[in-house]
Amino acid sequence: MGNDMYSVEQVAELLGLHVRTVRGYIRAGRLRAVRIGKQYRIARADLDALTGRSASPAPAAEVSSIVQLDGVDRAAADRLATLVLAGVNTHHNPDRPLRVQTVHDEERHRMKIVILGDVAATADLLRLVDAVLGGDNGLLAGEGADRG
Repeated sequence: MGNDMYSVEQVAELLGLHVRTVRGYIRAGRLRAVRIGKQYRIARADLDALTGRSASPAPAAEVSSIVQLDGVDRAAADRLATLVLAGVNTHHNPDRPLRVQTVHDEERHRMKIVILGDVAATADLLRLVDAVLGGDNGLLAGEGADRG
């Protein structure tokens, strides 16, 4: 059936249940329904929720990455954190947010960038970090940073 809304009778037939059982589910709150006049209507999403089927696509893969940089002073860590967060906010996809946290350990001159999110977005951010840090012209050039 291609309907977006089902009657109690249709739901009972689809699930192989008695009509009274479906009405009992509605009264108990197990099955969400809208009352129109004297009849209930059940949305496809509510029927899917009852049966455990999801109307939304399967969740995408999520990755976590930790980039550790040694030999980073506070000023360089602040610059890098600003750049990374700007990169995340510039290419923002509200459906698949990328979460980033930066931590700087002044005592050890070490910075960590923690990235959680979509595989492609994480890869893009890691390429940005690599480009910024890379070579003699990188953000940390001359500061003795070792990527770990």
